[in-house]
Amino acid sequence: MQIIKNKPIFEILSSEKELQEQLLRIERAGRTCYQSNKKEITLETAQKFIKMLLQRGHESVIEHSNLTVKFPNVSRGFTHEMVRHRLCSFSQESTRYVDYAKTGEGPDLENFQLKCVAPPHLDENKKVILEDGREMSFVEMLKEQEKFYRALRKANWLPQDARQILPIGLKAEIIVSANFRQWRHIFELRCGLASHWEIRSVLVALLLKLKEILPCVFDDFILAGQDANGLNYFIKEKHEQ
Repeated sequence: MQIIKNKPIFEILSSEKELQEQLLRIERAGRTCYQSNKKEITLETAQKFIKMLLQRGHESVIEHSNLTVKFPNVSRGFTHEMVRHRLCSFSQESTRYVDYAKTGEGPDLENFQLKCVAPPHLDENKKVILEDGREMSFVEMLKEQEKFYRALRKANWLPQDARQILPIGLKAEIIVSANFRQWRHIFELRCGLASHWEIRSVLVALLLKLKEILPCVFDDFILAGQDANGLNYFIKEKHEQ
């Protein structure tokens, strides 16, 4: 069993040039609404125009955009939450077709190890008492599930059948595409204080990066504080309309 102490890892698959070019398209679309066409639209005018749109609550215009991000080394719990955002497109690691016993050319049913994400604010090696009196740590419990998966695979269960025993903390990978408006909605929900520690830690890191790349779109998300575990949370600034 390999334990991943979750780090906020992500990869933005849309290039910065591509993202900035989309700002120009957003201004062109928005000026159609106002019939205020300009002779020249530049990155500077687009950034100013988009800030104005967001301040007025006219967020539908920023739907003329797309941002694709890969999230490796997250848990199945993370992906379960992400796929609830229905206005996104997803490509996710499959527990049906990925054989976790496969190493190199074929399955190694004796030596393979599962990877699982552990809460970074808890001691995964601290033992707790089970109802039958035994004491086990989080890591030991996961190792037991790994044994169960290995036993099923040795008994000729296919990966798509043996996966029923896998934990929600199992390492996963997912690619997510959505327009800027939907990403703003995701950040509002998943970077707030009430969100789960794993998805918040990853998406806060992504939000901070996007505030650098696309400040006109994401600058109104402001740091609001830290939770009891020292993890930052953000809120979206309210605009007077």
